[in-house]
Amino acid sequence: MLSSDNNDTVIRLHIRTTLTAQGYNVTNGLVNQVLKIFKKNGQMDPNNTIYLNETEDCGGRLKVFATSYASEYHFYCSVIICVLGIVANCLNIIVLTRKEMAAVPINRILTALAWADMLLMVEYIPFTIYDKVDSEEKALSYRGAVYVLFHIHVTQFLHTTSICLTLTLAIWRFLAIRFREKNHVLCSPLRCTVGIAASYVLPFLLCLPQYATFKIESIKIKELGVIYTLYRVGLSDIVENYKPLLKVNFWTYSIFLKLLPCVILIVISLWLIRTLFKAKRGRRVLKSYDSNLLMANEQNAKKQSKYEKRADRTTKMLVAILFLFLLTELPQGLFALVIALKGKELFLTCYQHYGEIMDICAILNGSINFILYCCMNRMFRITFGQLFRSKILKRWTQPTNSDTFTV
Repeated sequence: MLSSDNNDTVIRLHIRTTLTAQGYNVTNGLVNQVLKIFKKNGQMDPNNTIYLNETEDCGGRLKVFATSYASEYHFYCSVIICVLGIVANCLNIIVLTRKEMAAVPINRILTALAWADMLLMVEYIPFTIYDKVDSEEKALSYRGAVYVLFHIHVTQFLHTTSICLTLTLAIWRFLAIRFREKNHVLCSPLRCTVGIAASYVLPFLLCLPQYATFKIESIKIKELGVIYTLYRVGLSDIVENYKPLLKVNFWTYSIFLKLLPCVILIVISLWLIRTLFKAKRGRRVLKSYDSNLLMANEQNAKKQSKYEKRADRTTKMLVAILFLFLLTELPQGLFALVIALKGKELFLTCYQHYGEIMDICAILNGSINFILYCCMNRMFRITFGQLFRSKILKRWTQPTNSDTFTV
């Protein structure tokens, strides 16, 4: 008679064989989920099983790290970062929508970016909890598969919106510095509104190939007279029957949603950095002019210097935002390009091992802009202080009854 451990091993082999015959990409996680369902509802017949060995190399030690992180740390890290990110983006929205702040078009773009990042984190928290709690049953139910498919589409849309708004932010700053004399035309409030609206509409069109790529698929397994129906998100019939569509999705994702934005941001970031150094050199030259000339135009010089310093701080803040974006998005873009070149097999066997790593990068990127604003935007700090510090101090210093009657 088989021991419990040996029996589980044989049953796992049977599950692997059955799922592989159905065309599934069999992973240890999927096998464990199916095994737990079977244990709850009845034992399987362990006879006539075949061992299927997974030999795909998906990164060696990096894969081991990604798997360990996903199973042990991702839930806690993602929930903590999302909660802090939601609070931070709420503060961003409150500060940036004040009358004196909202009058600046670039702050309106930052507000739209905060909304996209906040909505992404609001959606991600329940999914993380859902995936963690009792996932062995929910993940293979029909409702679970519907929710996972909804999560895939919504998060991709919101993340793509965040990418488009970051691009809009960079291009807006480039136009404001490069064409100062045409600012009132190129950077008008109307153009700002159009840019923000386009950043929310364009992602829907860019994500259309993904909407046609996935579907909810079912698999039936019969054991000891009991038929089990399992559901999960898989590739759609359109993709299976029309292979080029999958390549279109990979190329759209890797080129248009990842690499092209990264290339544009690299070019603009380098130009902005060059502009900062150029302005710094210009101020040094200005200081070396004759002191009499400076005295004659002292007031104008001070105003100009104040404006330039404020512009430099804004530019530095945007360069920091763009650098953070590149740090998280460029590796994903290169990985997506490799998948586009290799095709479906690499996607099914390797891409999903790194899903949690890519998720944490995305939500981390959208959660720390508040820190950048506070560190690098003086007007943001002043407005934040006026909104919250005075109220907090007033609450702390509000006299109590005992204070009132103390002699």
